[in-house]
Amino acid sequence: MKLIKLTLFLFTIIFLSSFSTRAMADKYTDTIDVFSKADAVKPFFDDAYGYAVFPTVGKGGIVIGGAYGAGRVYVNGRITGTTTLIKISIGFQLGGQAFSEIIFFKDERAYNEFISENFEFDGSLSAVVITAAAQAQTSTQGNTAGASLGPATGAQAETTYTKGMAVFVHTLGGLMYEMSIGGQKFSFEHVN
Repeated sequence: MKLIKLTLFLFTIIFLSSFSTRAMADKYTDTIDVFSKADAVKPFFDDAYGYAVFPTVGKGGIVIGGAYGAGRVYVNGRITGTTTLIKISIGFQLGGQAFSEIIFFKDERAYNEFISENFEFDGSLSAVVITAAAQAQTSTQGNTAGASLGPATGAQAETTYTKGMAVFVHTLGGLMYEMSIGGQKFSFEHVN
């Protein structure tokens, strides 16, 4: 019973955080701007068929976890639809986190696969984090901690498409043990 209450509590927090984000000013342009400034991401804006952007994805869990985010899908700079991201996970996890996510589609086939009904990432796709995460160190000389939130601090390796898609994540805050995108489910609704 406690586990059910905890799960409901986590989903309520995730839902409210995404709702408050939607109630605020449009953050899509700002989020796209953050990603476009990262050296590892710039080439994808020039070459991709399209992309989906999620300004804020809230994620939290204690054994049972979940994530939720609302986004938009673009082709040639034009909005083609809205999308939602949902993930439920069970296993060792602890904490909460907020991040932005962008998914690039290499070609029309990848785009069509994404907008198909109930698209889901499998475990073989991974995200490139374009910011350095919080870090802590304990040694005989004392404790240190720090964080970096600039887009230029991460993603030094060359990134390519996997199964026609490339995913980048920008950490907004929080700390959570477990950062994967496998199992994320997406729904899509066309914009008229």
